[in-house]
Amino acid sequence: MNHRYNYCPNCATPLRLLTQVEDGGPKERLRCPACGWTHWNNPTPVLAAIIEMIDRDGQVLLARNAAWQGRMFALITGFMEANETAGEGIIREVQEETGLRVETPVLVGVYDFQRMNQLIVAYHVQARGEIVLSPELAEYKLFRPEDLRCWRAGTGYALADWLTARGITPNWMDSA
Repeated sequence: MNHRYNYCPNCATPLRLLTQVEDGGPKERLRCPACGWTHWNNPTPVLAAIIEMIDRDGQVLLARNAAWQGRMFALITGFMEANETAGEGIIREVQEETGLRVETPVLVGVYDFQRMNQLIVAYHVQARGEIVLSPELAEYKLFRPEDLRCWRAGTGYALADWLTARGITPNWMDSA
């Protein structure tokens, strides 16, 4: 998410787009002309889980966020918290969002999601238990891996890589 700052959080001076030479050369960023504070606007790490339900014949859980328009179902995602590893964070997120007990997470990959200024760290987790959705999620569906359809953005690429690693050719939503 791009945060737009208007004033310096240190001295309240209006920020300006200023160019300075950094390690990689000249870079334009929001900067304070008075005290030099810089808004780096670095991507935010987001965790994503491909949840394989080991007590439901290996079906994959996808959920629809309550804030989304339409009927898009996707991976469980959430922000890392301070003082936790990515692996600890994905276990926490899956438990918070679905109520499921998670086995050891396995890294699938790291994916660009520039539209949201995010870096997605995707895991495959095996889970079991009763699915109890948090208020952030409106509903869920279970899919056999071979029936999943991938989307051409962020976590959809992670899902495609996971399917490919399992010997399943990904089907894409925009494919006939």
